[in-house]
Amino acid sequence: MTRNTVEETVAVDPGRTRRLQNRIALCAGGGEVCDGWVLGVIGPALPLARTDLGLSSLWTGLIGAASLVGLFFGGLVFGWVTDKVGRQKMYLLDLLVFLAGSVLQFFVTDAAQLFGVRLVMGIAVGADYAIAGALVAEFAPRRRRGRMLAGLIVFWYVGYTLAATSGLALSTWMTDDSAWRWIMASSVLPSAVVLLARIGTPESPQWLAGKGRMAEADAIARRYLGADYGKDPLRRTRTTTRYATLFVGEHSRKTLFVSLFWLCQVTPFFAISTFLPQVLDTLGVSDPSLGEISLNAFLLLGCVGGALLIDRVGRRRLLIHSFLVTTPALLVLGLWSGASSGVILTCFVVFALFQAAASVLQAVYPSEVFPTEIRATGLGFGAAMSRIGAAAGTFLLPMGLDSWGVGAVMLICCACSLVGALVSIAWAPETTGLELSEAARPLSVTGAS
Repeated sequence: MTRNTVEETVAVDPGRTRRLQNRIALCAGGGEVCDGWVLGVIGPALPLARTDLGLSSLWTGLIGAASLVGLFFGGLVFGWVTDKVGRQKMYLLDLLVFLAGSVLQFFVTDAAQLFGVRLVMGIAVGADYAIAGALVAEFAPRRRRGRMLAGLIVFWYVGYTLAATSGLALSTWMTDDSAWRWIMASSVLPSAVVLLARIGTPESPQWLAGKGRMAEADAIARRYLGADYGKDPLRRTRTTTRYATLFVGEHSRKTLFVSLFWLCQVTPFFAISTFLPQVLDTLGVSDPSLGEISLNAFLLLGCVGGALLIDRVGRRRLLIHSFLVTTPALLVLGLWSGASSGVILTCFVVFALFQAAASVLQAVYPSEVFPTEIRATGLGFGAAMSRIGAAAGTFLLPMGLDSWGVGAVMLICCACSLVGALVSIAWAPETTGLELSEAARPLSVTGAS
């Protein structure tokens, strides 16, 4: 496939390339809506399920954590599987799991069944994190890749916010014991729509080329992608996917960078979520539903801002500056125990906006810095490591609040944010404006600018 052949194809029908790229991005983003939805429904549904099923505290905790545990193993295992068997197959399979799990949640009769279904759905969420980023990165043109990848996180927040808001509305509107079943089963709606939309999307030409299937790769590139691949040609060397590659040579630092910055973003986020009721109490707000909706609104606003800014300010600057802003905000919350409600609210809003703005890099950086043969593996591993921070925020921080108080917990989160800043200053590359093959070079080559 020569460059001239490709450019002639695009000249005949330039709209076809953009339509496919937009479809891939929307279908991948739809999967992120499902991911956020699956995780977002548990908040309003679990208290009702606890009463209806007579759940013990142990089972309540296990069911609440099941999707996070599943996400850990799903990212750890199925990112690698995606690199082995292909993006498109896994792209459809995980939506089938979402759809089946959504239906099964409605019919469970005991705690063990509900735990099992939520665990499997969490595994699918972890797999989708890896699949979506890899597929979008490999179809996106250089000039739009940042926004298209960042949009995945925006879609996630949209799904989470819709699920939490609709769940709260259903729990208020429905008064019978089955309300929690309808809340959890509501994820069947986005899952069915996205599954239908994904049918018929092509496999990634880059993945096909890496597996030695050049005829198929060339056919898809000639039909849809043209000049975008003419500027960043398909690799003609067959590659092998090995999990150990993540920890060898140049890739080990990429793996460490992605895992650490992602974990350092997630851990303080869950701390702030835990701290939210006390913030609202300080401000005289007694309705927890209002607090959750407010938090989601600020996070969505910040995330949209990050997606709009990512190509203007650059990946590296966005990541570093976000940590340099959230660190002092957490420091104030930790040291100033007698701060006024205005100061607390300001710190809370600043943290939410800047953390969410940089959270778009959770989809961008792992998708760009890893080469095709381990792109989904690296994405999945980073997502799995971030769940360690989620677990710390969900389980350890509430105990820390009881034992040490809010101030100490906020200082721990401040230290975590500071580590994120130092890691980003040392290792964050600037991949804005680079072709995907250039962005996946060693960090010392892509460099910091």
